[in-house]
Amino acid sequence: MNEILDVLHREFVYIWYYFDVQLRQIFWYWVFGIILGSCVSVFLKDRIHGVLKKMSASRMGLLGIVPASLLGIASPLCMYGTIPLAASFSRSGMRDEWLASFMMCSILLNPQLIVYSTALGTTALAVRIVSCFFCGIAAGLLIRFLGRGKPFFHFDGFDEPKSRDTDPNLLFRLVKNIGRNIKVTGPYFLLGIFLSALFQRYVPQDLMTRFFGGNEAFGVLMAATIGVPLYACGGGTIPLLQAWLQDGMSMGSAAAFMITGPSTKITNLGALKIVLGMKHFLCYVLFVMIFSLMTGLAVNLL
Repeated sequence: MNEILDVLHREFVYIWYYFDVQLRQIFWYWVFGIILGSCVSVFLKDRIHGVLKKMSASRMGLLGIVPASLLGIASPLCMYGTIPLAASFSRSGMRDEWLASFMMCSILLNPQLIVYSTALGTTALAVRIVSCFFCGIAAGLLIRFLGRGKPFFHFDGFDEPKSRDTDPNLLFRLVKNIGRNIKVTGPYFLLGIFLSALFQRYVPQDLMTRFFGGNEAFGVLMAATIGVPLYACGGGTIPLLQAWLQDGMSMGSAAAFMITGPSTKITNLGALKIVLGMKHFLCYVLFVMIFSLMTGLAVNLL
């Protein structure tokens, strides 16, 4: 019995060591991400969305997918907040290709996740931002040239979302937003660190190199595939990605994971299924998998 307790204690110490090291490494990135995301949500969200709404009256044509993609990256809303907003844009006359670019980038990235991703290094951060932007561009182009002018989205029944940042005192409004942010992301952040600690303790480093290292297409495909069931929260996957990259995961495999993860997160899929319908929903999933695979291969070649 004493031997079993000694083993359990030793394993606990190892896991706590890995947990503590990773927590110290990325904790402040999480804090800064929370603060930045809340500041954008409280002070800039309406302005960002106002710019996008004004675009519906412009004559930018296909070029509108560029600012729509950039504004999608800047938007702090989750997918369930983005869809009602996109519905209001659609009713104001915004083109479907612009909406596709905005929604695609909004799914993949936001200011808070950008800060989180700096913990992965400048290369991974650049890959994440650039791949997100081009994914939005690609989505808009596909809707424009393959949609044949038919409506792609079905926004019936969606009203513009009501803001929760309504406190007349700006400081209290910001504090409340930060509190909600911590409540939503905190558990996933700690879970991600715990899973990373388990991974570092029990998964051999050469196994990661064998499956996800090098320039092999198989590794990129594997990373794209595991992003589908594993991704639950952007902040929660940062510790895992950091550990994987340190243990030999190629940057292309990481890029594929960072695309399929948020775009196939179960909550995002549930919302998208409503507005796309089954046929377009399946096209969306196929697009995500193909784009993530091509992006991963391209990143490894570069």
